Amino acid sequence: MRYYIYLFRHGQTYYNKNKRFTGWKDSKLTFRGIRDAKIIAKKLKNKKIDVAYQTRLSRSRDTLKEVLKYHSECRKIINDDRMIERKYGNLQGKYHSTIIERYGKKQFDIWHRSYNAHPPKGESIKMVEDRVRKFIKDLLKKIKKEKINVAISTHGNSMRPFRKYFEKLNNKQMMKLENPYDDYFVYSVKG
Repeated sequence: MRYYIYLFRHGQTYYNKNKRFTGWKDSKLTFRGIRDAKIIAKKLKNKKIDVAYQTRLSRSRDTLKEVLKYHSECRKIINDDRMIERKYGNLQGKYHSTIIERYGKKQFDIWHRSYNAHPPKGESIKMVEDRVRKFIKDLLKKIKKEKINVAISTHGNSMRPFRKYFEKLNNKQMMKLENPYDDYFVYSVKG
């Protein structure tokens, strides 16, 4: 038997639209973000979802809410912040342009897209990957034990380690990933 993981990023938020570091700030979905969530929902309409995962942030919850409108069979929604967005620390809420102006493009790129470097009081992607890997390990056990298909409403930077793991990417490939707002990835798990 095969079981499936349906992985998707939340729809566009106001911080995404305005090029601000979001991190753990709770930025709401834009009108486009709601439309993105509805597109994912329609694409997943005919899939079976037994259990769904979200983070505490409204963008994750609101995207999942749209998806689950088609899934009365989903028997449980689980909050798990091991897959929450990367914490940007002192950069959270700041505009990208302000950070570039203050610290330069090179430093911006290091904080924004480096695997090991972290912004002041924030997390590196490696730190995010460590917690996402623990989540994946527990998730795979649960899928095999309970024989379930799952939907995961996650975030751009926490989605990278998921894709690295399931698509067998290296760090460089993972860091180049751009995760769409209006599509999903599917991974099969042998039961």
